[in-house]
Amino acid sequence: MDPLAVGPDGGDRPPVLSERVLNQDEIDSLLGFDLGDDDASERTGIRAIINSALVSYERLPMLEIVFDRLVRLMTTSLRNFTSDNVEVSLDNISSIRFGDYLNSIPLPAILAVFRAEELDNYGLLTVDSNLIYSIVDVLLGGRRGTAALRIEGRPYTTIERVLVQRMVEVILADAQAAFEPLTPVHFTLDRLETNPRFAAIARPANAAILVKLRIDMEDRGGRVELLLPYSTLEPIRKLLLQQFMGEKFGRDNIWEGHLATELWTTETEVRAVLDEQQAPLSKVLDLKVGDTFMLNATPDSEISIRAGSIPLTTGRMGRKGQHIAIRVEGPITVDAANAIKSGRK
Repeated sequence: MDPLAVGPDGGDRPPVLSERVLNQDEIDSLLGFDLGDDDASERTGIRAIINSALVSYERLPMLEIVFDRLVRLMTTSLRNFTSDNVEVSLDNISSIRFGDYLNSIPLPAILAVFRAEELDNYGLLTVDSNLIYSIVDVLLGGRRGTAALRIEGRPYTTIERVLVQRMVEVILADAQAAFEPLTPVHFTLDRLETNPRFAAIARPANAAILVKLRIDMEDRGGRVELLLPYSTLEPIRKLLLQQFMGEKFGRDNIWEGHLATELWTTETEVRAVLDEQQAPLSKVLDLKVGDTFMLNATPDSEISIRAGSIPLTTGRMGRKGQHIAIRVEGPITVDAANAIKSGRK
């Protein structure tokens, strides 16, 4: 007998199973790390679980429609602005912490801080260096087929900042037009910054929507990133939660039209009140057949026409043929109209 197969109590020891060791690729897949993948939205494994708890991302379907409209508007306006063949594409829409975004901005870059007037808050538009040099090259008549000359380590000149500011104003005008069918909002440029620390428009822990746009001008181009904090979008959050433009939760237009048609053909009992008096309950209980009850009304007194307890209008009593009639002499009161509307709701 093999001495290694005998347990400490003299019994047989179970055979030792060979343990499988994970290789590096399997460990990276389990943890969610991939050195060759720069897209944080495709993370998996434990890293995806950790990152999902960092930002509570609320899906806003209407915001995707707004930015899709922005792409179409920017394609036309930038073509007119540069007199070149410009293609604008939407890379992705993601949610990120504001502090994490400031730390991830590749420098050098120009950050445009703009104000949303109706929303009473700010947004951030980042233009990367490739697009800055490309737009300057295009606007100043650079030849096609030649890469824009980049000089690292120097600040942007006044001419470069002015040209980029003109492009930013065009993009903000398109963003304003993109939001127009949903809600009127005006975006006004506040300032241009090159240091991310001076472009802080929210607290580092606040969540924000990040929209990455790609602008291609044949062999030149770059990226534009639009960042809107959730606090900026909060006043119109209910509008952005709609599945389509003009959606009305809990309402059916066909049913409303049918209900309105039926209301016009509905018969309503109307009462003509000649007079009202208050009397003790004991007097009312003592009334007998044949008793006379005197009214404080004359043939010329105004008569209140009511639907239930709601006063509708006033009139005069008269006779038409063999019937006593009421001639309406006043319009329907505002209180009656409001009561009818509230009854419909």
